[in-house]
Amino acid sequence: MERVLNTAQKACPFLHNASAATLRNLSTKSSSGTSSSRLINKAQQCPVMGKAMAVQTSRFHTTTKVATPTPTVPRAIASNESKKAAVTPVSHNTTGNKFDYESFYNHQLEKKHKDKSYRYFNNINRLAQKFPRAHTARPEDEVTVWCANDYLGMGRSPVLIESMKRTMDRYGAGAGGTRNIAGNADLHLRLESELADLHHTEGALVFSSCYVANDATLSTLAGKLPGCVIFSDNQNHASMIQGIRHSGAQKKIFRHNDLAHLEELLQSVDVSVPKIIAFESVYSMCGSIGPIKEICELAKKYGAITFLDEVHAVGMYGPRGAGVAEHLDFELNATQPHGGNGSVMDMVDIYTGTLGKAFGVVGGYIAGSASLVDMVRSYAPGFIFTTSLPPAVVSGAMESVKYLKRSGAERTKQQLNTRVVKDRLAQLDIPVVPNPSHIVPVLLGDAEQAKLASDTLLSEFGIYVQSINYPTVAVGEERLRITPTPGHNEEMIDHLVESLEKIWSRHSFKRVKQWEAEGGRAGVGIKDASKVEPIWTDKQLRIGKVSETSTQTLASAAASV
Repeated sequence: MERVLNTAQKACPFLHNASAATLRNLSTKSSSGTSSSRLINKAQQCPVMGKAMAVQTSRFHTTTKVATPTPTVPRAIASNESKKAAVTPVSHNTTGNKFDYESFYNHQLEKKHKDKSYRYFNNINRLAQKFPRAHTARPEDEVTVWCANDYLGMGRSPVLIESMKRTMDRYGAGAGGTRNIAGNADLHLRLESELADLHHTEGALVFSSCYVANDATLSTLAGKLPGCVIFSDNQNHASMIQGIRHSGAQKKIFRHNDLAHLEELLQSVDVSVPKIIAFESVYSMCGSIGPIKEICELAKKYGAITFLDEVHAVGMYGPRGAGVAEHLDFELNATQPHGGNGSVMDMVDIYTGTLGKAFGVVGGYIAGSASLVDMVRSYAPGFIFTTSLPPAVVSGAMESVKYLKRSGAERTKQQLNTRVVKDRLAQLDIPVVPNPSHIVPVLLGDAEQAKLASDTLLSEFGIYVQSINYPTVAVGEERLRITPTPGHNEEMIDHLVESLEKIWSRHSFKRVKQWEAEGGRAGVGIKDASKVEPIWTDKQLRIGKVSETSTQTLASAAASV
């Protein structure tokens, strides 16, 4: 009887929602002494099973004249079981035409070539002693890198390198396994303590990358929360999109940084339903910054938790490099660097960050409540079954985090160099997507033109800037993504700006006025658009007012840092 009930439960919505005790009661003999009649009566009342049973009964009466006893289970179930038993055997013929895998691969690649989105990886070898210089395939061919995410040049800093050398000498190269087998060292625990302290949270958990951290955390958390709905900014990183997909949870996409649209979507879900709002602080391809405080306020109002990706902000913003959430209350967090101080940082539920950009090594992490961190640690396959970061990497990351908590010089110079580059390009009417962050996206609006500009910079001017195409950015918004660092000096900036001017003039690439004549695109050439102010204020950078600060003054300030 248990087998029958289990089968019936899978086939019928009514039975699926009924308890085992109810089904046993329905399947016992009635007062008339017939078994299963009440179960069948209930099944006939079901809009799905009732129709199926009627069809089966009709077929039965037209195909047989032999009387049969009353079945003990609905005919639809018995029919399904017979169909399963009559499955056609799999053919083992090995003489037919086999699938042409290589042709399939080449066809997919040809599609990328045709739409100009095929990605070429340049051979770039960064030189630690000459940062931001690198050599290409031949060591004697050196170029200046202008697109690395090692934003502060920490990847070559003695602060990291010396610690990593000592750690490797003592503990060797690899971690020795996953965290639960042989890869959980004191260094991992100390790094997680530093990261929790950085974000004013109770705990933190280190992953092999932030892609894995985002995917594993969102898929695990949303998959476990009953009926969870995820609200995702439509410009979110691929790692968050994958995590949302893997969770199986319902998702609702809100327009980029559109608080009204987000609130409209939140209102469509009952306040008692678990909800996650996933968004970023700095969106790396356009340089825009998420409205963190306002999103957190909406989350509290509608019973949601916040999942904030600070990947392109950690190390770069705030008095201790915790990111944009810390930067929003700069002075408060500088004087009271701890949780419960009333800053926006207290409003964020889950932080994610990377060790592979401003911190200069590799890896990712989450930070949040002790229970949240422990739950992800206990359930996330992306954490449980991945070999942990090598001790030397963890040691370097820890020293970098500790150092950037104390030193703001690298952040300051990076921001000053960013202002200089943006101002110089604006003077030449070369289109930069307006934003308040450290990203300098130069719009071309065409994949072929973007690659031509990138190739020319590299081959003719010794400058490496990778072109950005679909699907990283929308078709028609292709660009060069420039990222100044503290290591770029005035001479390098001059060379970059002059090279871009020559390329724009030679190929008649669109300038800001042309984009404006076409109605604008990606924020460039939008008439009557309000001026975008940098998130780092003049006071925080210790320079004069923006209106009184010339490009030369900014360059001088950067050189003096």
